[in-house]
Amino acid sequence: MATVKGDVHDIGKNIVGVVLQCNNFEVVDLGVMVSCEKILEAARRENAQMIGLSGLITPSLDEMVHVASEMQRLNFSLPLLIGGATTSPAHTAVKIEPNYEGPVIYVKDASRSVGVAQALVEPDSRSALVAKTRKDNARRREQHAGKKRLAPQLSLVEARKRRHAIDWQGYEPPKPARLGKQVLDNVDLDVLRDYIDWMPFFNAWEFHGKFPAILSDEVVGPAANNLYSDAMSMLDRIVKEQWLTARAVFGFWPAHSDGADDVLLYHDDARDKQLMRLCHLRQQRAKAADQPQHCLADFVAPAETGLADYLGGFAVTAGIGIDEHVARFEAGNDDYSAIVLKALADRLAEALAEYLHERVRVEHWGYAAGESLSNEELIAEAYKGIRPAPGYPACPDHTEKGKLWELLQVRESIGLELTDSYAMFPTAAVSGFYFSHPESKYFAVGKIDRDQLESYAERKGFDVVEAEKWLSPNLGYDPNAKEVA
Repeated sequence: MATVKGDVHDIGKNIVGVVLQCNNFEVVDLGVMVSCEKILEAARRENAQMIGLSGLITPSLDEMVHVASEMQRLNFSLPLLIGGATTSPAHTAVKIEPNYEGPVIYVKDASRSVGVAQALVEPDSRSALVAKTRKDNARRREQHAGKKRLAPQLSLVEARKRRHAIDWQGYEPPKPARLGKQVLDNVDLDVLRDYIDWMPFFNAWEFHGKFPAILSDEVVGPAANNLYSDAMSMLDRIVKEQWLTARAVFGFWPAHSDGADDVLLYHDDARDKQLMRLCHLRQQRAKAADQPQHCLADFVAPAETGLADYLGGFAVTAGIGIDEHVARFEAGNDDYSAIVLKALADRLAEALAEYLHERVRVEHWGYAAGESLSNEELIAEAYKGIRPAPGYPACPDHTEKGKLWELLQVRESIGLELTDSYAMFPTAAVSGFYFSHPESKYFAVGKIDRDQLESYAERKGFDVVEAEKWLSPNLGYDPNAKEVA
């Protein structure tokens, strides 16, 4: 098993490994950011019966296709198991299986992994599972080829005409208390624990529902309570013994939208020298006439309004110092505690992002100075302004993280790094942009057409192939299709 090259996320993979080991499988976990060569070399060295690939970020999908292609080239016949947050039955069937003649099986979560693995080690059940999987994958490919893609229905020009129309007259953009970057070097973990959203912690262990109701659930309540008790005990030690260091860097810059889809940042309030262009995408699938075609740039005042608007950015981590404690647990064969620690670090990073955003709204930008929200209201995002993250639905291009790293000098400021695939390391991290306008909202860009991809690539300085690589899940057309007259 391995998290593929460029990706550093492994909590789900580690849970799968523990579950399989508890069912008498020997698991060789190669870790994270593992190259194709290392995976296949280890599979042959260990005489593996199957290979499992995991990934969280979208570039991992392409790396999995590469691994499958190499397995075919090198005459492997082992089953290839595919899992992780960005993977799906459709992607497995359409993109991965055609590159490898051996069995390619999508495994939705840890609870399915044992049944799949057990079926694959028994000749009779293996044949049945492989035959059914091939049939299902073929059906998905037929559906994919035959259905009308969720293609954009508006040209980029038309979509821009239907932008989110903000009435800028009478609006005065709030000015941050201080421009440029600021660093918080050691945020109090005891403060952050009050900002934790616990439900994603339970989701990582495949408990689904709402917190705290899940603790009294008739079916999973006892197990959820045991997990919660273990987590709280470890969290007490994390806080008391300072296992982790939480750091944040954030900043604000004068900004305008360019009147289309991008946001322009300036060095100072003179606004006579451009600092950076932040590139964004616009929804192209047609919506009802009274519904706008959203783009994040719509929430920043265009230069022609004469308004002095601003934009913020941030990056936070609660993973500094985690490695020595994870190594200590793993050395003692305590995989469970290692996974709990990683999951808690993730929760603390999200809590830090929530805490910092609150301080930004109330103090550093101050556009909601009188705000007083409960933890439940914070989780429900019952506040003004948004903090969209590169790689997520409103801003799906991971490479925009690189601009944040440049603006905030993230690596130098807080020790948070980016991999070649723009995954953050340590993994307990969050980054994004701050928008203050009261009408700003989260949305999904969805599928885009070739006209927007070409425009975006030009603005980014990419060639179209490079842009397709980073935005492949958002393409509303098949980049491999032949041109039809």
